Amino acid sequence: MRHRILKMMIASLVAMGVMFGVPMTIITWDWFATSAHQDLSQRLKRMSEHVLAEEAAGRAVQPHDLDLEQFRLLVPSNGRLTLTYRVPDPTAPGGYDRGTRQLGYVFDGAAVSESVNLGPNADLTLAIPQEDVRPTQLLAVLTMLLAILVAVVGGAMVAVVTARRLSEPLSDVARRAAAMAHGDFSSDWPTYGIDELDRVSAALADANDEIALRLEREGEIIGDVSHQLRSRLTAIHLRLDELTLHEDPAVVAEAEAGMEQVERLADELDEMIAASRADSKARAAIDVAAVVETLVHDFEPAYRAAGRSLRMVIDEPDQATYGRPGRLREALSVLVDNALVHGAGDCVVRVGAVQTNEMVRITVSDEGDGVADDLVPGIFRRGVSGGGRSGLGLSLARALVEADGGRLDLVSRRPAVFSVVAPMHSATGGLDAGEESGGADGAGPDVTRVRVPHR
Repeated sequence: MRHRILKMMIASLVAMGVMFGVPMTIITWDWFATSAHQDLSQRLKRMSEHVLAEEAAGRAVQPHDLDLEQFRLLVPSNGRLTLTYRVPDPTAPGGYDRGTRQLGYVFDGAAVSESVNLGPNADLTLAIPQEDVRPTQLLAVLTMLLAILVAVVGGAMVAVVTARRLSEPLSDVARRAAAMAHGDFSSDWPTYGIDELDRVSAALADANDEIALRLEREGEIIGDVSHQLRSRLTAIHLRLDELTLHEDPAVVAEAEAGMEQVERLADELDEMIAASRADSKARAAIDVAAVVETLVHDFEPAYRAAGRSLRMVIDEPDQATYGRPGRLREALSVLVDNALVHGAGDCVVRVGAVQTNEMVRITVSDEGDGVADDLVPGIFRRGVSGGGRSGLGLSLARALVEADGGRLDLVSRRPAVFSVVAPMHSATGGLDAGEESGGADGAGPDVTRVRVPHR
């Protein structure tokens, strides 16, 4: 921005210098030439007034008898006074005797001259060399150009100071805004003495305080919720632990399975709490096939109890994406659970890749009646549900996918097909090739291989 301001202001100064400097230079040049002519005219006027005064006093003389020495003080040191006369002479060709008399400096070449008429038969001409006027004109032009240059340089210095005064506060605001975007809410937001920028700084300061307050409240809520959930899970775990002492082996088996699910839920709760407090840039490589396999394993009993089947199809093996552990799994869990509740027939979870090989595509489809037309426009909005449920599942699923740079869309209404497109992990040759640096060529982001927990 500083360079743009400098370029604009300096260009404006140069344009103004050209617009005003060129006409002023021409006017100055002509003014000195006009001044020289006016000076010669004034001198000749005084000479002619002297001659007229002599005639009025009755002391008139013939032009060829006029004494030029009486005008010597009125002739410049570098000037030349010339008297041109015509005297009637019947013996001369044309009836007139023509003559010329001179006084002063004799020179050749171009001259600046003025003439005055002393009567029908005499003219006085006063001239000075043109080369004596040129130095004054050149000096005036150089002075004018120097003044324009000084004005442009001074304006450029003012432009530099102004650009710095404008750009540095803007850069500071940008740095503070970037820090706020990265979770640093401790920076102060000072004023800069620029009304518009101070208003922006004040608005960002208010936003900074509001975001910090909301995050603090959310952290407190998350802590309270996690404490309550852990308490309830602990109570359930104790009840199930008591059931493992039952005499019936079937009851013991179900109790142990329930305890395993409680432990998995507790681990996921810990994971979600840790993820909510971790650095937003901390991402891990996720084996998509492992996520899908875990989901199929967890949901198979529910589908089997409903007389349906759940299967996965891997079109592109060894596909990996990167993001927060748990987000992709929870989003897919919502889709598979919706297919169980609202769909019919077989449910297929398919893993493939977008043609550009930069994104991983995961689709969840079933053989049910699909999504009603009136629900399609707002199906991902919070509170919208077609089966009397809370309507939070798809909204949460989309938020989780988009948080890691992916996209969740409804690609087919009948039958319902939901598609999750997530960034592909850039390492080649599977996950092992990119565990340490994010890729053999170093082009991908630094990620850490994390085991995908069960649902």
